[in-house]
Amino acid sequence: MRHRLHPSSSQAVVATLVAAALLLAGCGGGDEEAPSDAAPSEPTSSETSEAPPEPAYWPLTGLERTGNAPQHPVIVTKVDNTSSSAPQVGLGSADLVVEELVEGGYTRLAAFYYSKVPADIGPVRSMRASDISIVPEGATVVTSGAAPVTINRVNSAGIPWITEGAAGVYRETSRSAPYNLFARLGEISKRLKADEEPPPYLPWGTEADLPKGGRASTITADFGGHSTTWQFEGGRYVNTNSYAAEGDRFPADSVLVMRVKVGDAGYRDPAGYPVPETKFEGTGAALLFHGGRVVKGTWTKDGLTGAIELSTKNGDLTVPAGHVWVELVPAVNGNLTFAK
Repeated sequence: MRHRLHPSSSQAVVATLVAAALLLAGCGGGDEEAPSDAAPSEPTSSETSEAPPEPAYWPLTGLERTGNAPQHPVIVTKVDNTSSSAPQVGLGSADLVVEELVEGGYTRLAAFYYSKVPADIGPVRSMRASDISIVPEGATVVTSGAAPVTINRVNSAGIPWITEGAAGVYRETSRSAPYNLFARLGEISKRLKADEEPPPYLPWGTEADLPKGGRASTITADFGGHSTTWQFEGGRYVNTNSYAAEGDRFPADSVLVMRVKVGDAGYRDPAGYPVPETKFEGTGAALLFHGGRVVKGTWTKDGLTGAIELSTKNGDLTVPAGHVWVELVPAVNGNLTFAK
């Protein structure tokens, strides 16, 4: 006797069979393992990460920079370097300083500012034709002016400059002329705009890159009428006869001495002294003082505006990143001595 199923009963059976089939299929899939040699899946865009950006470096110190570059160009300020300038103001904020010969065997400073700009700097003094080979491309010079022949040459070289009469350049009433001209660099820098970041001023490296060299803890750079003396102490070089105020002296990590040729600028100063011109181009002897030691080498510069290159007999020489005082000592009538 055949039994007939009620429609609702048949639907229930079908539903039960379908559910069982789905359950078996699901269980079977879960028991299967991927082949051991299966290639890993490609990461999605959300799983990938971009390479970290290349680090940026300050052009006048070689130190790593965080954040954006300043909007202003390098500002080079000419600063008096005689006892009449005491106390010099603002040298402690400079990135780099170049000391150059002027008339009478005395010196003048070219203080470079970019990573940090002090509120005030001075006493501000005049330019020399030597500055054409010292001031980096794109920089602006703050100066008390110059002789007409020098101004013509500086203008022809395309170097912009700011002097008395411009906003931010003023006379300090507590001092005597001509040692009372000062500049508010913080104010001046806000008006200056730079199209691009300047290139490195020196070939920068690390302390580990330096050849061992010989020991040297005292240095004297003699320009004829003035000598600048240094003592290595506390990991830095201290200018022991500085005219800067205590706490506002340049923090020299290295002293780079380059022996240079000196010519005649073609005129005399108001006191009747012939004005010298540093010929900072070509090649000459170089001595790099760092970490209480000295490395001897050679500097090379292709023309007045060429980049400074350094080398030893074994290859390129780099300057450890940091604050550098550059001494442009005359090869003739100048002298350099150092001792352990």
